[in-house]
Amino acid sequence: MAPAIIFMIFLIGIPLIQVIWDSFHAKSLTNPNLNDFVGLENFKKVFADDLFTNNLKNTVVWTVVSVIGELILGLFVGIALNQKIRGRVAFRSMIIVPWIVPIAVAGLTWTWMLNPDYGIFNYLLVKTGLIEQSVYWLGNKATALLTVTFINIWRTFPYWVISILAGLQSIPDDLYEAASIDGANLVSRFFNVTLPGIKNVLSTLIFMHIVWTSVNFDFIWITTEGGPNYASETLPIMIYRYAMKNYDIGKSSALSVIMIVILLALFAIMPIYRIIRKKAKGAQ
Repeated sequence: MAPAIIFMIFLIGIPLIQVIWDSFHAKSLTNPNLNDFVGLENFKKVFADDLFTNNLKNTVVWTVVSVIGELILGLFVGIALNQKIRGRVAFRSMIIVPWIVPIAVAGLTWTWMLNPDYGIFNYLLVKTGLIEQSVYWLGNKATALLTVTFINIWRTFPYWVISILAGLQSIPDDLYEAASIDGANLVSRFFNVTLPGIKNVLSTLIFMHIVWTSVNFDFIWITTEGGPNYASETLPIMIYRYAMKNYDIGKSSALSVIMIVILLALFAIMPIYRIIRKKAKGAQ
């Protein structure tokens, strides 16, 4: 394991230590000689930023809605493709296409499709009478964040489908037969056989995608760049703006550390909750 450990130290460990170190120092890309220790000053500036609360809220909405949407859609399509239907092999092959499309290509394609002047999305909605006139989905403060979230769900849910399919195929058919003989209907079989059978798969997917989605930068940047007027700006976009727009490495590192702490706290709460719950059940 030594080569892999050494590789991870250089790939993740050293940069992580550097970020933590920089978060306590005043550092700027325009002044390489600036490296003064400032303690918690960078963190205070981040929390005092008027956009921090807005961007934190956007990050929560972006992450929660994306993961819930991917979970629901992935479950529905995964269960459908697990049935013995004609052409399911072809459908299984086609469903992975959005996932393998590069993010840059997917983002630009959706930007063109949602364009209010020549986008096919608005054209179809107007022709079918669902809307009266074209909507600037990515340029409207009320719709930008949810539109980008929808695009992210479209691209990511195939990964859930493939993973859920693998979990479903590990459930013995005997369990479904026994449940049917006992009088369990479709809904009862779903909650008592299917969900327990893929619980570990779903837990892993949820935890992975909470992290992946919350730190996602490229999809939002390609489609809206955090606009309009910061309506779709999340914390990763804010980190980029601090570092590459304001050239303030200290504040960008401080915000990065804040995100790390938030995610660590989130994943620490879940095991603690499970332990407390098990102890409560044991006491009963």
